Amino acid sequence: MTYTLTTPLYYVNDKPHLGSAYTTLACDALARFQRLKGEDVIFITGCDEHGQKIQRTAEVAGLSPQAHCDRISAQYRQLWQQWQISNNRFIRTTDPRHRRIVHEFFGRVEANGDVVEGRQQGWYCVACEEFKDDPAGALDPQCPVHQRSLEWRDELNLFFRLSRYQEQIEALIAQPEFIQPASRRREVQNFVAQGLRDFSISRVNLPWGIPVPGHDGHTFYVWFDALVGYLTALLDGAEAGSSSEAGLGELSQRGWPAQVHVIGKDILRFHAVYWPAMLLSAGLELPKQVFGHGFLTREGQKMGKSIGNVLDPEALLERCGADAVRWYLLRDIPFGDDGDFQQQRFVDLVNNDLANTIGNMLNRTSAMARRWFEGTVPPAGAAQNADHPLAEAASTAISVVLPCLETLDFRGAAEASLQLAIAANGFLNTQAPWSLMKQEGNEAQVASDLYAVLEAARLVALLLAPLVPELSARMLQQLALEPLGSGPHPTHTTPWLEQLQWGQLAVGSALPEPAPVMARLELDGPL
Repeated sequence: MTYTLTTPLYYVNDKPHLGSAYTTLACDALARFQRLKGEDVIFITGCDEHGQKIQRTAEVAGLSPQAHCDRISAQYRQLWQQWQISNNRFIRTTDPRHRRIVHEFFGRVEANGDVVEGRQQGWYCVACEEFKDDPAGALDPQCPVHQRSLEWRDELNLFFRLSRYQEQIEALIAQPEFIQPASRRREVQNFVAQGLRDFSISRVNLPWGIPVPGHDGHTFYVWFDALVGYLTALLDGAEAGSSSEAGLGELSQRGWPAQVHVIGKDILRFHAVYWPAMLLSAGLELPKQVFGHGFLTREGQKMGKSIGNVLDPEALLERCGADAVRWYLLRDIPFGDDGDFQQQRFVDLVNNDLANTIGNMLNRTSAMARRWFEGTVPPAGAAQNADHPLAEAASTAISVVLPCLETLDFRGAAEASLQLAIAANGFLNTQAPWSLMKQEGNEAQVASDLYAVLEAARLVALLLAPLVPELSARMLQQLALEPLGSGPHPTHTTPWLEQLQWGQLAVGSALPEPAPVMARLELDGPL
């Protein structure tokens, strides 16, 4: 079975920000984990490029909408390549193939009797591309998200008959696993309990979008168009582009339904209510899960251009490296909750966890093994037994990490991996091989102790592979082992789950010259 996961299709009104990088890094960790397990993974990301907001942004920049979209979507592609994101599909909603799929999807919905014409009146936020609740007589009603004036709209639109799906959506969101985390499920249940209302799926007099077939002057509402992009990405059929004419009837052979849509909590309603109803209308299977994560702030403040505290993911990567940022975001913030980026805590966690606890453990143990055992992995002795203290610590760590990664609990997985490294350091300090080697007759004990710590380091490296793949690769290379591979098609002869068994480090294999696997993070001034 194919494991399909998606980021949102990012709206190209502006260049990528840390929030979109956060979502994408989390999806990358999940995709890497599933591939290491042996799953056939399709990891979809891309850009949402239609709507009035894009048209206006392009006009301000003196560009055509298409030129603007080409420029911003290229920045997304480039940034994900710089971060070594392992997506194997990138969809743009301006792709001509997407228009064909949107038309086919709409044809199914319309044939099912779920498209009606009606008048849309209300206050509209162009930035959200969404109508807002009546602001109760305010003279200058504002969008609560963007703090900008709303625009009054009164026009004939096409509506999707969402109200017909009240009972089916109620039953769907009652399933505990469909919306995660649980706090998000409660939000959606409260919304649905108020009664689902039909929603507009077209706009008039908006040239930048996909025309609605059979309805002159109507352009698809950006959200109707964008959500279908997940299907287009699968029917594309190739990583580097394809002339495939596959239609919606082939989705089940192409990786649909998605196992999980990973999104920010602000677009939860679209993915957990509108999208399932649209799929039901089109006669297509529903995604297995929608996971809505929280927002990032910086030093307790919302990030914004006006405040001047926006963190640029490209600059962050250049100054700090991928491992540091991935570790901090995935290890410090419970995925699903809001998180606060604090520079001092970022530096402290990276240095204490990665450079000191993990890096120093491997470095000093490797150096002692090389010095006392002819540059090789020392004889294991009793260290290969399943009842060795570090074997038991490793078993505990693995039993925690695997289910945590399965449920997108990246913090839990990172913490359990770190605990194994802490246990190995504690064992090393207790055994004190540097003291034992000063007395004759202790060589076998020292060899066994060093083997146990090196073997623990091997397992730490394997467990860290989905979270910090570059650090994992350097650790394995320090142990004279092949890295697991970083792309969408990992290559390793022994399955990853089998490599997680204790005692597989080969005795007598040559250890390379020790080098720090993680440099300490030293920042001059604010990021």
